[in-house]
Amino acid sequence: MTANPLDDPFYYLNNFRQVLDWLELRYADVMSEAEHAFIRDFTALPRGSQGLLVRMVMRKGVHFRAGKLNYPEIGDITEAAQPLLDHGWLDEQAPLSMADLFEVLLKAEILQAFGPAIDQPKGKKVDWLPQLHEQFPEPRSFRQWCPALADRLFSLTLMDLCDRFRLMFFGNLYQDWSEFVLADLGIFTYEKVEFSADSRGLRSRADVDACLFLHDCQLYFEAGEPLEPIVEQVAALHCDNPWLQRRRGKLLFQIGQYCERLGEFALALKIYRDCAYPGARLRMIRVLERSAEYALALELAVIAEQAPETATEQQGLQRILPRLRRKLGGPPIKRTAPGMVERLDLHLPRLDPALSVEYHVQAHLHEETGPVHYVENSLINSLFGLLCWPAIFAPLPGAFFHPFQRGPVDLLNEDFQPRRAELFRTCLAELDDGRYADTIRARFTAKWGVQSPFVFWGALNEELLEQALACLPAEHLKHWFSRLLLDIKANRAGMPDLIQFWPQHKTYRMIEVKGPGDRLQDNQLRWLEFCNTHRMPVAVCYVQWAEQDA
Repeated sequence: MTANPLDDPFYYLNNFRQVLDWLELRYADVMSEAEHAFIRDFTALPRGSQGLLVRMVMRKGVHFRAGKLNYPEIGDITEAAQPLLDHGWLDEQAPLSMADLFEVLLKAEILQAFGPAIDQPKGKKVDWLPQLHEQFPEPRSFRQWCPALADRLFSLTLMDLCDRFRLMFFGNLYQDWSEFVLADLGIFTYEKVEFSADSRGLRSRADVDACLFLHDCQLYFEAGEPLEPIVEQVAALHCDNPWLQRRRGKLLFQIGQYCERLGEFALALKIYRDCAYPGARLRMIRVLERSAEYALALELAVIAEQAPETATEQQGLQRILPRLRRKLGGPPIKRTAPGMVERLDLHLPRLDPALSVEYHVQAHLHEETGPVHYVENSLINSLFGLLCWPAIFAPLPGAFFHPFQRGPVDLLNEDFQPRRAELFRTCLAELDDGRYADTIRARFTAKWGVQSPFVFWGALNEELLEQALACLPAEHLKHWFSRLLLDIKANRAGMPDLIQFWPQHKTYRMIEVKGPGDRLQDNQLRWLEFCNTHRMPVAVCYVQWAEQDA
């Protein structure tokens, strides 16, 4: 029986060492001399000191009171802390602002230290901060602030270094050390992918610096800092790393959308003009139109119409072009009417206001011989994910950086499918010779619970799987899967809400549900049109609530 890693009281230290070993093996040429020196010095520390440092690194904040550091496996905190103080990784003289001090003091301790300066001693702790900050604006050390407290305060000085380690390991800063624990507990299980020498997102020190820079710019943007300086700095960043180029483009695109919402059209145009992120060209056309630059908007729209980058852009252009031509005095152009889709009109009593309209329709249409499932995007995506598992998790360079990924980093890139064309061709070929059903069943069992960007384990069960394999024609599955691969970001959403199976007849029907006042969204319209084009049974159900007797 395999031992549980969490049985070792130093499990967190083992995880941290695993990261250091990983970085030394794969990022030795990227790390600075200071980072290499830290790893050498850290490894030479007593285990208790290593454990204390890692405990602090994995906790929130950088200031820790010795009296609140209680870890039985570490033992005497003072003894464990001394080597860390000697290395300068902990500091007892760090200057604390009043806000910092409030984070580490209890209410009674604040009263003890600053009682005479507090107007309302029976008030709330949070209300005292502005008043005390005004009276004591200069930072001081913990001992200077609270000489009467018989406690020590340790401040971490190397969080920036540890964040760089975390960035190199995960390729981002939104994942943290808890990933190891969640995996050890079995809460998350990840596909085991082979890592080659090319399996890293940050290939140079410049890449690390650029990634940290983009992260900081994202934080400034989210904090509401002035936009123009952020845009100028991000736009001026040049790197030859495709992964970072995409992250840079995505941030600019997000800022551009925000400028639109603020009505800052000039800045939005400036951003979109040089932004290669998918969707930027369509946004630029729309901003030109909103700025009454109709001729420029039409010129760009005509160019885009000749080679739309996605179905989303094509759909948007079909709406914009007639409008622009009309505004420039051209003749009215009749838009192509969408194909006819079966319509269901239901008047249903609202039995439970807490349940959605989809659940009401599901309950109304459900029959013993025609079960109805509320699947939305989960079923088709899951079947695709199970059949094409080897292609999705292929260990291509630049796809997987670390063991805690639920999918490849380049999943939403334009070249995701072309890079794996032969692998996807092999997977989809099983739909032609009938092997797909057994393959999907086998992967459903073998991969159960393993994280995937397509498989919705919480929505999938054996009954639903068997009904789907019995009733969904392989030809229809191939059409859906091929469409997914054309534009994963746009096409893995918008699928009909419900699916009804008739296992005896091996037939099905998909149903998009719309409650009172609800309307079809663009991605839903595209899926309905696609299904209609390929003669797939689909209906739109419009629901009105029937008045119930009082």
